[in-house]
Amino acid sequence: QVQLVESGGGLVQAGGSLRLSCAASGRTFSSYDMGWFRRAPGKLREFVAAIRRSGGSTYYADSVKGRFTISGDNAKNTVYLQMNSLNAEDTAVYYCAARWARYSRPDDPDQFDYWGQGTQVTVSS
Repeated sequence: QVQLVESGGGLVQAGGSLRLSCAASGRTFSSYDMGWFRRAPGKLREFVAAIRRSGGSTYYADSVKGRFTISGDNAKNTVYLQMNSLNAEDTAVYYCAARWARYSRPDDPDQFDYWGQGTQVTVSS
């Protein structure tokens, strides 16, 4: 089992930055691919970013590419999402998720087995 707890959300002005954290516990952290997903009001959950824990490859949704950066600290069992140049469309509840390492691209939420409770990010103008 893996337990995930997100933190770092809040209210930020458009153009500003936030850094989200996802603290993980349970089975060996490095054995899992980690991802960030988000759900905006009235919308479906969507992929944001992911990182392969074994090789470190990163993946991003087109909507955040160049603005968001996912990273991990194995020693701290923590994954981060640095969000820059935020805009109103980034307003959502952000969730971190974990899946046992697989070969497929880690952008499908159905493949992730463990989820955090989410942290709210609100971007104002």
